[in-house]
Amino acid sequence: MELLDQRVAGEVKPPYEIKERTFEFGLMVVQLVNRLPNSLAGRELGRQLIQAGTSVGANVEEADAAESDRDFVHKVSIARKEARESRYWLRLLKESGVYQSEGTDYLVQEATELIKILSTIIKNKKNKLQ
Repeated sequence: MELLDQRVAGEVKPPYEIKERTFEFGLMVVQLVNRLPNSLAGRELGRQLIQAGTSVGANVEEADAAESDRDFVHKVSIARKEARESRYWLRLLKESGVYQSEGTDYLVQEATELIKILSTIIKNKKNKLQ
């Protein structure tokens, strides 16, 4: 059983640590994209989603190796933007009827939670900079 299915079923909770959570988000996006129909819309929306969804964790990883606090904020801000974009593509998949599933609903909610978490990280770091 794939991680996405386990999360939807409530068998596995998201990790607390943001690097692992964003990695798992990317993994679940890959799993969902692999299920999309082989139609023009499925391929195009899947391509957009996989780029944005896997970029969230990649940018969090880059932030961990930031050269300064400002660089950290910048990279986490990019991760947040990619999470917002991922949520957009997921909603479009669902609302267009290209792909509707509990996995899509779960990932929309997970993207929303990641946006909130990343926003808090950015806010806290900016407050420390002032």
